[in-house]
Amino acid sequence: MRFPSPLSPSLSFPLLFILASFLSFFTPSATQNFLYRGSSLSVEDESDLLTSPDKSFTAGFDEVGSNAFCFSIWFTNSVNRTVVWMANRGRPVNGHHSTLTLRKDGIMVLADLDGSTIWSSNDTETNGQKVELLNSGNLVLRDPKGTILWQSFDSPTDTLLPLQIFTKINKLVSAKGEGMYSSGYYNFLFDNDNALRLMYDGPEISSVYWPNLDKSLFQNGRTTYNSSRIAILDDMGRFSSSDRMTFSASDLGFGIKRRLTMDYDGNLRLYSLNESNGLWNITWEALQQQCKVHGLCGRNGICVYTLKPQCSCPPGYEMSDQQDWNQGCKPKFDNQNCDPNQKVRFVELPQVDFYGFDLDYLEDKSFEACRELCSNNCSCEAFGYRLLTGEAKCYLKSALFNGYKSPYFPGSIYLKLPETLKTPEDFFFEGYDTTCGSSKLQNPSSSITYAMQGGRTKWVYLYSFASILGAIEILFITLGWWLIFRRNGMPVSVEDGYRAISNQFRKFTYRELSRATNNFKEELGRGGSGVVYKGVLGDNRVVAVKKLGDIIQGEEEFWAEVSTFGRINHMNLVRIWGFCSEKVHRLLVYEYVENGSLDKHLFSNVNSSGHHSDGYTLLGWKERFKIALGAAKGLAYLHHECLEWVIHCDVKPENILLDHDFEPKIADFGLAKLSQRGSSGSEFSRIRGTKGYMAPEWALNLPVTAKVDVYSYGVVLLEIVKGIRLSSWASVDGNEEQEAMLTRFMREVRRKIQNGEDLWVEDAVDPRLKGLFNRNQATTMVEIGISCLEEDRSKRPTMDVVVQALLECEDEPEGHI
Repeated sequence: MRFPSPLSPSLSFPLLFILASFLSFFTPSATQNFLYRGSSLSVEDESDLLTSPDKSFTAGFDEVGSNAFCFSIWFTNSVNRTVVWMANRGRPVNGHHSTLTLRKDGIMVLADLDGSTIWSSNDTETNGQKVELLNSGNLVLRDPKGTILWQSFDSPTDTLLPLQIFTKINKLVSAKGEGMYSSGYYNFLFDNDNALRLMYDGPEISSVYWPNLDKSLFQNGRTTYNSSRIAILDDMGRFSSSDRMTFSASDLGFGIKRRLTMDYDGNLRLYSLNESNGLWNITWEALQQQCKVHGLCGRNGICVYTLKPQCSCPPGYEMSDQQDWNQGCKPKFDNQNCDPNQKVRFVELPQVDFYGFDLDYLEDKSFEACRELCSNNCSCEAFGYRLLTGEAKCYLKSALFNGYKSPYFPGSIYLKLPETLKTPEDFFFEGYDTTCGSSKLQNPSSSITYAMQGGRTKWVYLYSFASILGAIEILFITLGWWLIFRRNGMPVSVEDGYRAISNQFRKFTYRELSRATNNFKEELGRGGSGVVYKGVLGDNRVVAVKKLGDIIQGEEEFWAEVSTFGRINHMNLVRIWGFCSEKVHRLLVYEYVENGSLDKHLFSNVNSSGHHSDGYTLLGWKERFKIALGAAKGLAYLHHECLEWVIHCDVKPENILLDHDFEPKIADFGLAKLSQRGSSGSEFSRIRGTKGYMAPEWALNLPVTAKVDVYSYGVVLLEIVKGIRLSSWASVDGNEEQEAMLTRFMREVRRKIQNGEDLWVEDAVDPRLKGLFNRNQATTMVEIGISCLEEDRSKRPTMDVVVQALLECEDEPEGHI
């Protein structure tokens, strides 16, 4: 018996076609996981790729210039194809007839247009059977038993991947510039003394610049007693080395794609991939002060830190090459002659230093004596002079490399110039972006461009035809999805997939958050903007859920605003995982921070055992300085580096949370901005933060700028030093009249400084520390705090300047100096 078709004749073919297209969507694409003996990958076929089983990594020919290709491995889901390894980094092949072949002798060979070998896995015949790209990003050559005969992990380029062992025979070499692939001048390697270092190896000099050169290796927490010289980055984001170098990603945990890269600008950075948008977040970096990198501005050049590092030439000098800062600056005068009759003069460059190349180093020399020594030595190009703790230090310079200007460098460089050379009387540093020049303006592969005529023309037509077919197929697939989901809803598997993709930041339902918080049972704290509850999500993540107060805002507007904060990621800002916007409910989901807020550790009473009566421990000086620096970094990120500038408007100890390692994380950033969107100026003026931390301009109805956060940070900074709530009020000489503790504290500090009292810092520091603090750091913190409290906001420093000032004294030893 024949049964009638359930489809009408007019619809059967279209729906069958749609169904076939739909099923093809779920069918894995024709990806190649292995390259077997005797087979090849062609540069001309863009589908000739090797893909890891989990599709995290792809290997194939990557275009690095005009008709120039390198065989590479890259992250499949990253924007702009983030390459982690190259076989032929310095010798690209032609885009026509080049191949990667696993030959019958078991050797993997990369051949150019003319058949010449550009790169090979081995020098002699092997029993290699197949090439495979693993989920780790490691490309391996195996024999029939599965034994690895060769692997890309043994020869890194500029990137180290998790579980890739780093040894004494390896080094990471930076690219030469932004967007370039050829080897640059910066290296990460085990030095001869078994310690991991960052080194500038340029055309003129070689110079180590990390770890901190002002400290011994042991003071940097390293050891030379490790002949193994081995290091590894694990899959949680922790790096450990045999020389005791350790660090961790700020987003420590499993399931995140990471890479440790020696960047073209000389900094070593750890990145985490946000798989929802394919972008990378920096979760650790070796140097916070980019100008400490050597070689950035070439010979005679000076790195000037503004919002970002910039290069400048000193007076009497000009750029050697307008397109390339690596070439540095050249003198506008004849610097080769040593004429004793030529008169010279010296131009002061305040707060500037050139590291290294000291002809001589002298102590207890007067300024005049130091200047005379340089004047009479034809090899001396400049001298450095500084006074440290009352001792004069004189440095005669034979060459000017590794120059940088810092607002807190305690000395000056005095340039030696011909007396007849005219220079501006009021010289200022005109900064230029350090990434300009060869890294942006030059074609990175101009020297390796192939001149081929029409070799790839036929592929243009083929790809165009394929693109048209692909567009048609997408149209049918979309229709198929609509027809099926319209009747049945979204399949569970697809919904789970969506949740996995959007897991880092997403929209929650109110019911979901109610269940996670056990119907909002455990309260963590409350403030002007809402109440915070502890919760546990379905994936066992512990979170803090904040129920916001009345915010008159539509769901689309709320989503647009919150999504901005969802893209903000900094180790000193509390991470926002998602939100809820249902009817009148507005909730935010934050990461849970273990040690609570700063105020609980700072202001509670301490018992005889050194603990607060409510269980919190007394913060030591090391933790206090870390909190001050971290909070400044978080605010600087919001003010200067964010996709759109964000003003916190309520900086106070209650909004500075501390993780398990007492690293600070600023909470509630941007909530004032959420509340004021669409409101008038008068309505915004009532969102004043907290009494005692508010800047004067709130009361004066002046336009609100980032300087309101600077003022609040200044109050918090002084409270960290003093250990009491300076925003409180106290009676004046026992009378009913009251004044702010902050006013009293600042008046006393200023009086003692004006009277020349040597122990004013000791009196300003929390007595509960019993003298265990760093005097220079405390002095700097008090000075910064007072400068942040200027009534004239134009006189307050910006947060990036505050960070720079604190970084200058970060590495000093703990203890009462």
